[in-house]
Amino acid sequence: MRIATWNVNSIRARSETVVGWMERNDIDVLAMQETKCRDDEFPLMSFLAAGYDVAHIGTGGFNGVAIASRIGLDEVETGFEGQPSFGAEHTTPAREARAISARCAGVRVWSLYVPNGRALDDPHYRYKLDWLARLRDISSLWLAHDPAAQVVLAGDWNVIPTDDDVWDAGAFEGRTHVSEAERSAVQAICDVGFRDSALPYADGYTFWDYTQLRFARNEGMRIDYLLCSPAFDDRVRDAHVDRDARKGKGASDHAPVILDC
Repeated sequence: MRIATWNVNSIRARSETVVGWMERNDIDVLAMQETKCRDDEFPLMSFLAAGYDVAHIGTGGFNGVAIASRIGLDEVETGFEGQPSFGAEHTTPAREARAISARCAGVRVWSLYVPNGRALDDPHYRYKLDWLARLRDISSLWLAHDPAAQVVLAGDWNVIPTDDDVWDAGAFEGRTHVSEAERSAVQAICDVGFRDSALPYADGYTFWDYTQLRFARNEGMRIDYLLCSPAFDDRVRDAHVDRDARKGKGASDHAPVILDC
């Protein structure tokens, strides 16, 4: 199995690019984030024509997650149990389109788009920590119920795991993505048994901002990764970040991460 995760940064703008990339790279399952479209706007036919079934949840705006698979797409779930909601004051909070899963050839694959957090004093930051804490709680139950479970938590985590995963940790002092609370929240998911399965095969950056020549200078960060259950991690034999997919006019600001299992 070849499984990948990719923040596509608008699937309507990049559907041909994404599908072509999947075909060239022999991808079986792709977890996509930040699709930025409603369900009725998703360019489904491009994927179907290439032999991929798709499950998607999106409301437009800066969210939306999807899974494309050519090896089965069963038991689709939108959101995880207890997933926190977020809404502005005086409005009805809503559960954002940030999590979707499906069973692909016996593997429960999740596509996750973790909240950004915005700033350490922003309510979105507390929402981010609550979101990760609930994901830890529910995912620990999955493993406790079935230690042999084949589960992949793939996505854009919006957390830089260590100082080695960013070009200049000092540049992020006092900002989100590197705070101790965020890193501890991701580590807590690993502490219940999930493993950062792309390591040690691939430890390169996965995101470079469009501004200030970040990509040309390789001033990036690693925020896209796949946390896998022990049973699935045992199957992983290689991984890499496809930096070339970040090149070129109109590319997403993220690069895909690929696992070979």
